[in-house]
Amino acid sequence: MTSINGTITINVQADDNGQYVCELLSSVDQPRDEIRCCGQTREHAIAIALEQLASKYRQIAESGQNKDWLAVERSESGEAIQKHYHVILHYERVGKAESKFEAMQDTLMGNTVVENAKVTLIEIDAKLPVQLLT
Repeated sequence: MTSINGTITINVQADDNGQYVCELLSSVDQPRDEIRCCGQTREHAIAIALEQLASKYRQIAESGQNKDWLAVERSESGEAIQKHYHVILHYERVGKAESKFEAMQDTLMGNTVVENAKVTLIEIDAKLPVQLLT
């Protein structure tokens, strides 16, 4: 079993504009990851930095499988073998709206979330206990 050890350091500071700058440094991989981003609050800045780090690892997990998107594995009898995939959609936008409700409705109209989302498909074992975000 391969073991990965490292640290993720998060430093958040207020800037002169009343916003927060988050610097995230990860020593999990080499070269070390450095992420720097701004947020409205400390928590917002941290969330953005962690999402950028998660995005990198989703890409690594997906590309490491190097799967042909159209390939279908078949059993000895010729039937297609159903696979299991962890499907992750990530969608971000900055919207103008009169309320939080309106911002949500504007986002959902026209199914643009799915159409414009960054989609990651990671093949998984059927018994893997994936905890989905709700």
